[in-house]
Amino acid sequence: MNAFCGSGPKTLIILLALAIGAPAMAQVTRSSADMATSAGVPEFRDPKTGQIWTPNNVGLVAGPNTPADRAFDPLAQAVRVDGVIVQRAKITPLGTVPITSGPTVPIVSITDASLRAVPEQRWQVVLYLSNNSGRTIVPLLHCSFTNAGRPVEQTRVLVSAMGSGVRVGLTVYGPPTSLFVDRATCRVQSP
Repeated sequence: MNAFCGSGPKTLIILLALAIGAPAMAQVTRSSADMATSAGVPEFRDPKTGQIWTPNNVGLVAGPNTPADRAFDPLAQAVRVDGVIVQRAKITPLGTVPITSGPTVPIVSITDASLRAVPEQRWQVVLYLSNNSGRTIVPLLHCSFTNAGRPVEQTRVLVSAMGSGVRVGLTVYGPPTSLFVDRATCRVQSP
């Protein structure tokens, strides 16, 4: 006769609980997390206090709410550059890409675009263009620099001829950093 005959469902539940619980008890809690590193942010060390300031912590220190502290409200900026600025971008060939243009792949694709401010100079968009076609092309880009959805500057970018299957890097220059920009959008106008 079976040894578990008299205890039936209770014994089965206990054995099932032990079978499920044993692996959970054997797991070790994680004390760290794996993640990709992000690009470094510019920082400034205050020579008097030793405080390190970055875009991530500026304005987070509690203090008096004085007019000097409220001097610049980026959302209240109403300045814009009139017209469309035309610039010729200097390209740097970086390598090749497979020739894959077709119904689902564009002739020219933009990748890895990033917006940054060069202090006391201009806003810049660094981006990469890939010619996915089997022919030489001359791309035309349009970039829009905005603040809270309002246009600050419109730029047309003339790019030199790109050979078949070539990937290049380039910089698009925006408005001066005295104007606040929180977003830039670039798109291929031609081809």
